[in-house]
Amino acid sequence: MFCEDHEVTLTEPSATASDGSAPRPRPGVGPAVAVLVLVGLAALIPLLGPSAALHGTGEAAAPGTGGIALLRTVLFAALCVPLGELFVSRLARSLPGAPPALPRSWAPYAAAAGFVAALGLASVVSTGNLVPDSPADLDIGGLYASRDGKLALLEVNAFAMAGLCAFSRRPTTQVWPLAAVVVAEALRAHPTTEYSPLLGSGLTLVHLTCASLWVGGLLYALRTLRGWGAAPAGAALLGLYARVAAVLLAAITATGVWSSLRRMPSDTVLGQLTDTAYGRALLAKVLLVVAVAALALWARTRLRRTTDPLTACSPARAEVVALGVVVALSGLLTALPVPIRW
Repeated sequence: MFCEDHEVTLTEPSATASDGSAPRPRPGVGPAVAVLVLVGLAALIPLLGPSAALHGTGEAAAPGTGGIALLRTVLFAALCVPLGELFVSRLARSLPGAPPALPRSWAPYAAAAGFVAALGLASVVSTGNLVPDSPADLDIGGLYASRDGKLALLEVNAFAMAGLCAFSRRPTTQVWPLAAVVVAEALRAHPTTEYSPLLGSGLTLVHLTCASLWVGGLLYALRTLRGWGAAPAGAALLGLYARVAAVLLAAITATGVWSSLRRMPSDTVLGQLTDTAYGRALLAKVLLVVAVAALALWARTRLRRTTDPLTACSPARAEVVALGVVVALSGLLTALPVPIRW
């Protein structure tokens, strides 16, 4: 799907008829189908994950956990795409001699998906965190009366504004409404009744920002390399992204570990990683992040050994798919019961 290392060639119909051979499949169709299948499987994680994670723990899932997890996954993905595009396009412009052509932006589509997801989550908040059975159950006016309702409305309006900015002459302005969504998510994840909620919100703010830049940045970097081909600037762009991504990964790891220890004290972590739904999903996410880091190191090693950046695309494509699963697991984590501090 990304960074194909071969070109499409056209064959005359007469040549095919003369040798009687079967038509060759289009290059890139196989990888594209494989990626779509894996993305589809990743989308099933929020829907099917709650029952598997909760099995045998004695914990009860809230109504509509699967749907809420799926909506939250879409919302996270809608943050990653435009923030990653803004991040990598800035890196590309800083490279001397880089081709001016950049891939078409997916930000408008991401904003539309984020708007729908935020609207669905707001409808759940308006019914007291219950899945509405009909439009009559919605209490839109009640959203203004609660902290969670105001944050939900802020996310809906922010995605709508981000979509308008993406279509404007200055698409970089969408960074402000997207930042508002990140802040709203950080505040939503840590209610005022929680121990030191501002610290928790700060950790989530850094974690979500760095993760969005990492995931969305890699996706857009691969799309850019596909358009640039074997241009020398491609290797420079991938190398520059890799250096920044190492810092992002360090920040993600530090804030993730700190946030986890705030919810699962160090003397209970091992037990809760296997005995609670939240811990199981967190363990799966950690293992995937380790695999992603290994893939990133593999891509970086291949890039150092050759001047052709396309040779690093195979592990990088696998890294993108694995990061998509990580995003799905992140959406699942937000819908599972928070571990009890023993």
